[in-house]
Amino acid sequence: TGAELENLLNESAIHAAMQNHTYISQADIRKAFVQVGIGTEKHSRIISEEEKKITAYHEAGHAILFHVLPDVGPVYTVSIIPTGLGAAGYTMPLPEKDEMFVTRSKMLEEIMVSLGGRIAEEIIFGDITTGASSDIQKATKQAHNMVTRYGMSLKIGTVNYDDQEEDVFIGYEIGHAKKNSELVQGQIDQEVKNIIDACYHKAKELILEYEDVLHKSAELLLEKEKIGREEFEALFEGHEEKLQASEMIPKA
Repeated sequence: TGAELENLLNESAIHAAMQNHTYISQADIRKAFVQVGIGTEKHSRIISEEEKKITAYHEAGHAILFHVLPDVGPVYTVSIIPTGLGAAGYTMPLPEKDEMFVTRSKMLEEIMVSLGGRIAEEIIFGDITTGASSDIQKATKQAHNMVTRYGMSLKIGTVNYDDQEEDVFIGYEIGHAKKNSELVQGQIDQEVKNIIDACYHKAKELILEYEDVLHKSAELLLEKEKIGREEFEALFEGHEEKLQASEMIPKA
């Protein structure tokens, strides 16, 4: 939007001034793009080598799925520098077009990307951490919206079961029964879980297929802390650039 563009350019100007630049450069805009989307990088935060390694593989898991899935990405930046928003690192895509609508297949891909960090931890370390909590929350919310709001569940059907009210106030629930019965709510919960499980399984298959890139990405991140699109995409040399949609859509 115009407001978002204005905010981006304002942040770019601030960064340019701090660097004593006489004009706003592409580097200033890239820095502002990350800051607006992710938050200020905290280079001063002390991170153990073990945590850096976990973060590197976690972010590489996200980035690989952004790259190979056909309807998300491409990757703009991958970083293991902590941010002011509390993240140990980040993977930022750069959408190449504006979209009015989101397809069911793309929503499934976005869930897969969200789960990529947790999956990479599991594959490499045989254990999991709390670092994926926000990713899991995001994936669960996406799956829940698919089932209850957008009629995208093949089992539940084309029905709106979204019981969120816009004008909720204190005491609203008193005397107001929930829209969904216990039976329906149970079916919704199960279908959300089915979607998450199917996406997790398919995403794990893909990351295992690109395990060599997972290792190379993590190693490069540990060396440089941050890598851009060209450096990241070069790691896929010898691999097919993008999978066909029919190859990756989970049976959810």
